Amino acid sequence: MDLLDVGRIIAGLVLLTVGGEVLVRGAANLAARVGISSLVVGLTVVSTATSAPELAVTVGAVMRDEPGLAVGNVVGSNIANVLLILGISALVLPLLVKQRLVRLDLPIMVLLSVMLLVMSLDGGIGLLDGIILLTVLIGYTVMTVLVSRRESAAERAAVRSEGDAVPTAGRAAASGAEPGDSREVSVPKSLLFVVVGVALLVAGATVLVEGAVNTATAFGVSSLVVGLTVVAVGTSLPELAVSVIAVRRGERDLAVGNVVGSNIANIGLVLGLPAILSADGLPVPDAAVALDIPLMLAAAVALLPIAFTGFVVARWEGGLFLALYASYTTFVVLAATQHDALEGFTTAMVWFVLPLVAVTLIAVTAYELGLHRGRRQNTG
Repeated sequence: MDLLDVGRIIAGLVLLTVGGEVLVRGAANLAARVGISSLVVGLTVVSTATSAPELAVTVGAVMRDEPGLAVGNVVGSNIANVLLILGISALVLPLLVKQRLVRLDLPIMVLLSVMLLVMSLDGGIGLLDGIILLTVLIGYTVMTVLVSRRESAAERAAVRSEGDAVPTAGRAAASGAEPGDSREVSVPKSLLFVVVGVALLVAGATVLVEGAVNTATAFGVSSLVVGLTVVAVGTSLPELAVSVIAVRRGERDLAVGNVVGSNIANIGLVLGLPAILSADGLPVPDAAVALDIPLMLAAAVALLPIAFTGFVVARWEGGLFLALYASYTTFVVLAATQHDALEGFTTAMVWFVLPLVAVTLIAVTAYELGLHRGRRQNTG
């Protein structure tokens, strides 16, 4: 590792932090001005924007004939988004989950993950596969925006019919201004914030990933492993920056929507578009089909019970996600280096850790569902 790569990593982190702050501010203001919720902005605008580094890395990897890096980047990013990004965000502040996220967006994320696994079984993502993935993404995005605008219009009509007055603080929050500040941020200015934030995020991720990849490849690690670990985390840093900053600014809907929407965009756009543009499709390494894509699907499915049992991702659940991600990364690194500890680590994970996690999740889900059923009976 030379000093230049260290400088790239530090500069990338700074750019990501600043870009995340600017993007969250612009997206929150845009949501208020256009009349859609922060959740929908996170699921659409912000998620697509924060997936730009993954798209750039994937297209570049395809052009350099490194399909392992291309697929590993997306699969690793989706795993990192759920386990690492949501885990850290939940540790900062428990994450609220809206019912529409559970009813629509999480199932779409799981569906696309299943589709990717099925499409990869023959060893590649072909032209038709890419068209299907991209079509699902476009249809989902259009439906999300239309449903949100219809719901927002219905809410505004209900408020007007009841004659409710909007408090001054509420108007300030809706416009993206601080309470007591009469200035409103216009739509063009909000869009400018979004564009500048995206540019800083892409620049920061690019610089950081370059330094990290140079360091990792110096140790002779394969492109698939580099994509699953170093590049995946590097290109997920925009999501981390946006999610943590959104949580600290009180935009917890935007934080969760950003992660879920980014995973949807990663499969539909970041894998779908290169598969369409590539003449021979996008080859998928056997190792990814055997382990990493099923784990990506498992992470998506694991989010479902945690989200609907209390519509909150609690701090302890965030800690559990982080522990699982650390275990997964450790396994990938040990397997890549053929370390002597691999066999013992695998045995402990398969026969002790994972069964314990499964039992815990089942018990917590059953307990929360019991409480939810009791509250419904009491209110009925």
